[in-house]
Amino acid sequence: MEGIDSRVIIVKRERIMQKLSKIFWVFLIGSFIGYIVEMIVGLVQNGHFVSRQGLLFGPFIQVYGVGLVVYYFVFSNVEKKSNLKIFIISMLLGGVVEYFFSFFQEKLFGTISWDYSNLLFNIHGRTSLLHCIYWGTGGILFVKFILPLIDKLNKWYNKKNFKVITVVLALFISFDIIISGMAGSRQLERRNNIAANSYMDTFFDTHYPDAKLRNIYSNAKEV
Repeated sequence: MEGIDSRVIIVKRERIMQKLSKIFWVFLIGSFIGYIVEMIVGLVQNGHFVSRQGLLFGPFIQVYGVGLVVYYFVFSNVEKKSNLKIFIISMLLGGVVEYFFSFFQEKLFGTISWDYSNLLFNIHGRTSLLHCIYWGTGGILFVKFILPLIDKLNKWYNKKNFKVITVVLALFISFDIIISGMAGSRQLERRNNIAANSYMDTFFDTHYPDAKLRNIYSNAKEV
């Protein structure tokens, strides 16, 4: 019985790890696609490429990654996926994710990376009907193309090399998110004239001054 119980525990643990691995890859793919989309939008709007990354290191915009993770949780459990149903649900989910990302960015770092106040049917400038339509279209593309791709990765999850790659990337992204958040928090302190009072404060003041952060986050505006 102990042998059977231990095997059951191992199987359950493997399933949990596979699920977490899937969620991570959805986030990673979504964040990368978001970067590509924003680069194209920036090219069209400005006539040249501008950096619109959401983290200090790498071509990632995490709001898109979180949006796709939300899509994954919802649509991976929906059997009948009509395009209209996908579109409407994606509109609502994407708009909520976009709104709260803007809200928390403003509260935590004193900046916003988008402002739709000039568009009709916007909500506090954080999201708008037009951008919800974009999210709805993105939801259809996710279900039709990305979700099947993620499901095809099932055969890779138990392979050692794939596990190693996933762990390394997960550690890198975690570090990237943490250090980006710390740099943004310290930037807000500088704007509030709070002097450096620790080694970490001095580190961020030296290596990630305002000018460098403005160059990395070219879309971010102080509020």
